[in-house]
Amino acid sequence: MRNSLLVFFILFAIVPAWPANAAPAVDEVAAAAAANDPAGIHWADRTLRKMSVEDKVGQLIMVWARVEFLNVNGPDYLKLRDAMQRYHLGAFGITSPMDGGLLLKGSPLDAAALTNQLQRDSELPLLFAADFERGLPMRFHGGTVFPHAMAIGATANPDYAYQFGRISAAEARAIGVHWNFYPDADVNSNPANPIINARAFGEDPAQVSTLVQSFIRGVHDAHGLATAKHFPGHGDTDTDSHLSVSRISATRERLNQVELPPFRAAIAAGVDAVMVAHLLVPSLEPDPNRVATISINISTTLLRDELGFQGIVITDAMDMNGITRIFGGNTPQSAGRAAVEALKAGADYILIPGDLDGAYNGILAAVRSGEIPESRIDQSVSRILRLKAALGLHKNRLVDLNQVTTAVGNPADAALAQRIADDAVTVVRETSADISSERGQREKLLPLARSSAVASQYTYHSAVAASNRLLVLVFTDDSRGDNGRALVREIRARVPDARVIYVDDTLAPVLAPHILEAAVNAERIVAAVYVTPSAGRAPGADGSPSLDHAPSNVLTSVLKAAAPKTAVVSLGNPYIITQYPAIQTYICAFSSAPVSELSAVKFLFGEMPARGRLPVTIPGIAARASLAPPPQP
Repeated sequence: MRNSLLVFFILFAIVPAWPANAAPAVDEVAAAAAANDPAGIHWADRTLRKMSVEDKVGQLIMVWARVEFLNVNGPDYLKLRDAMQRYHLGAFGITSPMDGGLLLKGSPLDAAALTNQLQRDSELPLLFAADFERGLPMRFHGGTVFPHAMAIGATANPDYAYQFGRISAAEARAIGVHWNFYPDADVNSNPANPIINARAFGEDPAQVSTLVQSFIRGVHDAHGLATAKHFPGHGDTDTDSHLSVSRISATRERLNQVELPPFRAAIAAGVDAVMVAHLLVPSLEPDPNRVATISINISTTLLRDELGFQGIVITDAMDMNGITRIFGGNTPQSAGRAAVEALKAGADYILIPGDLDGAYNGILAAVRSGEIPESRIDQSVSRILRLKAALGLHKNRLVDLNQVTTAVGNPADAALAQRIADDAVTVVRETSADISSERGQREKLLPLARSSAVASQYTYHSAVAASNRLLVLVFTDDSRGDNGRALVREIRARVPDARVIYVDDTLAPVLAPHILEAAVNAERIVAAVYVTPSAGRAPGADGSPSLDHAPSNVLTSVLKAAAPKTAVVSLGNPYIITQYPAIQTYICAFSSAPVSELSAVKFLFGEMPARGRLPVTIPGIAARASLAPPPQP
């Protein structure tokens, strides 16, 4: 499968010119492609000839399909099906519904049932994609939970990146999802970056390149599709393109040295798609109103002509403020104009337009008026159909629901993901001072000591009263979410009488006096800080993701009163320590995933050493470590 996909992309992408020495002669590639799957090529060509302009335009647009249980005769499913048929859609992005900022995760079985039903109701095979940046559990309950990419960077282990790609792709294919919008090929060289941060493997272009290539190899070995994002590199921005237009001010020389190497590496590894970001890059595109998504200089001249990429070019989500502000919002007219400009720049796919009807009819009108030649549309549709054929969707588009429970969430895969998280734990700063215990002894802060379990005489609740032995503060953006659940469960398994307080923006003002009193009286404190990059999150004073104002004030007060006996664990943004210079003991797990929570607890209680190496520089605190992986125990 992998070789056939690579041959397909080299042969059938139509670009202005081949870069020098970038690909073999067309006739040689044609012969190789025909030898791989002539029936699939014939199906794609025959299908394209039969399609109307309306059919073709629909193939270029991808919208969300949100996974939950849906009766096939119910209004929610019928609305989705009717939109697919009305606009001739050929692809969906798979996710779960949102409610008040919380993701209401469905199950892998629900996802498989939905992809199968949509496939049955579609005239042509559908392509399903997803943001599985940490595997299926990023969107669904179930599957193998992987930590954020920066945790893998902290292990400096390419095999971990390979296995991450392989397992996540295999599980995605099992539920009918063919295409992962990953790996992140950004180099997080700017600590003030509010949106990339721990989503990137690190700040060293060489290490990021190696891990990106390994991930892609894993995806291909599981017969999935990989996407390098966010071209031409989102790592040196200090704004979130979900909120506003982001800018890369680097010179072309700097881009060649830092931002572009991971994308070159991805292309060399045969990456199937490149996602173009809503970035202003003056050294590549002088027009201040043309972000990369709508710049022919970036999406075609650089990506296709110079770098030699022959696969699928997909935009970042077109409902983001980084693009809608340029066109005046998410009106039907602006969505149509944005889609047209992206296609003219070189995109094959319009991802999540701000208005589906506006985007579809805007493209259709541009084709009918001659602004976009139909031959240009045919180029993209041909790439898409041949990709579907290379995946075998023209032969079988459905998945077997009976095998989902064996293919998804394999215990051996879960054990590997846990080992990755374990090897990522990194000590950035550790106090050497002794602290006084309740017994009047001088002891080290870490490791924490276990205490004896206390049997409860009650059936439905514990009789264990919280003590001052250990205070656990869980700093999170929303105490209703998953953050802290695994960590607290694991800590209480070791210290049943640990006092636990969740701190978010709503609770912090009310609980602040109580928390400070508990901190003063506690023997030891664990402050677990859950700050991860997320769309639209307000950045901190230093620009990187941060706690909300009220929880931040609580953490500052706790450190002022009790820093020597407080271990701060960052479960996400490693740069958090720069916002709290009073921190004396600082551990990075780089991720809020449950596997990283368990890893942090294992280290805190001395059950394993910290083997991670810092993959980024924390200004004024610590330098990036060497690339060599640490010795294994």
